[in-house]
Amino acid sequence: MSEVQEKPQISFQVNDNGYYGQFGGAFIPEMLHPNIQELRENYLAITQSEDFRQEFQQLLKDYVGRPTPLYHAERLSQQYGANVYLKREDLCHTGAHKVNNTIGQILLAKRLNKKYIIAETGAGQHGVATATVCALMGMECKVFMGALDTERQKPNVERMRILGAEVIPAHSGSKTLKDATNEAMRHWINHPIDSHYIIGSVVGPHPYPDMVTRFQSVISEETKWQLQEKTGSEDPDYVVACVGGGSNAAGAYYHYLDRPNVQLIAVEAGGLGVTSGRSAATTALGKAGILHGSRSLVMQTEDGQVIEPHSISAGLDYPGIGPLHAHLFDSGRATFYSVTDDEAMQAGIQLSRLEGIIPAIETAHAISVLAQMDLKSSDIVIINLSGRGDKDLETYIRWGKY
Repeated sequence: MSEVQEKPQISFQVNDNGYYGQFGGAFIPEMLHPNIQELRENYLAITQSEDFRQEFQQLLKDYVGRPTPLYHAERLSQQYGANVYLKREDLCHTGAHKVNNTIGQILLAKRLNKKYIIAETGAGQHGVATATVCALMGMECKVFMGALDTERQKPNVERMRILGAEVIPAHSGSKTLKDATNEAMRHWINHPIDSHYIIGSVVGPHPYPDMVTRFQSVISEETKWQLQEKTGSEDPDYVVACVGGGSNAAGAYYHYLDRPNVQLIAVEAGGLGVTSGRSAATTALGKAGILHGSRSLVMQTEDGQVIEPHSISAGLDYPGIGPLHAHLFDSGRATFYSVTDDEAMQAGIQLSRLEGIIPAIETAHAISVLAQMDLKSSDIVIINLSGRGDKDLETYIRWGKY
């Protein structure tokens, strides 16, 4: 009798070289090698130490306001004929999940004796979260932001300034998140010794994608026990999240990565339509390439020039995705959808009217995908409500279809 050969188990954790499958790594200028090497050699030992864990957990509880609720959205559930739960990251201090990561990274930076903090931001939520923890810890903060995004996210720009951060507009390229990241990287290259770059998403050179994912994994850690309390099972049928770089999605998926019975749904920004030339749907339009220090899927021309993305949502206006998400797509572990600007805006208004929750436009993309899914009445769907819509009121007003 011939032996049945089992398929090799696919790992969704980063390997020692910083790769998820074929994606990841650290493609960086020589000047940054000491910084990245310092992080690689120290981040696990520091973040797993008892004193770090105690301080991190205490701040998440008393400062951020965790655990965030897992809310059964009854009227939204009725609308789509399934049991829809919202993980309320919008109720975190600063208004989004971003603060989970900035708390962790500034505690790490302090233990590495760094003097000041650099960050990039798109929608402004990561910039606000970085400025917040810098104020908390008494550290200088510089936030790079695309000039276009400083206009469409003015409230967050002023919040950062009130908190004491210097907001530096990026005027190159499309003047959005990609360009802010470029400028932040350049600044770090010129100030490699005394500064720490708090990357806001699961992008960049190793160990950033893994480090940010670990800090954000508190989302799925809480979801498991909260869902157990409400339904008698830790496992939903679906976990849904929007994906630009993908930090909120990585955190929502983390404790379900190795549970194939839980379907992972990733929602990208379709912009004006995937084939319109004005989109940010990376998995539909991208191919393997290097962007901001790692190998992932990138929207690019035949000769490797990055294609400018478009989304009504500043936080999803990015021409790539994190290497973990590229691996989830490549392996088939996650299912990727795209949602247009108009579909996302309509979903944002729908959630506002049905549940009294105005979502960030990033999260509105995740809400919108419910209309594309083939749901059953017994299905349990968790949507990571990654941010609140206060920052997007001007965009909602300009869109005006409500």
